[in-house]
Order: sequence, then structure tokens, then C-alpha cells
Amino acid sequence: MNIRWLFRMARWAQSPPSAKQVKFVFAIIALCLILYAFEYFIGWPEALTPNSPRGRLWNVN
Repeated sequence: MNIRWLFRMARWAQSPPSAKQVKFVFAIIALCLILYAFEYFIGWPEALTPNSPRGRLWNVN
């Protein structure tokens, strides 16, 4: 483990982040999990895929 990480952990132990910052981080993690679950269970729309071989907006056969 790098000595910088030890100093960072010591600083966090002396002055931990506020409850507002912790809630913000958990909200970001929850948003990522919701997006992952949406993609896993429902699927991602083909129109939002940037590198679709048939084009993004129109189906050309």
C-alpha cells in the first residue's frame, strides 16, 4: 500500500466527510445501479446506441 493512501485514511479518520457528501455519493451509486438494472432487464434502445451498424435514427434495410 502506498504511503499516500495511509495519509489519506488518517485524514479521513480525523475529519470524516459530512452526511451530505455521503448521501450524495450513495445517490450517485444508486443512479448507476438503476441504470444498470434498466439495461439488464429491459434492454437498451437501439436508437441510443452510438455505433449501430444500421444507423441511429432510421432503419435502412
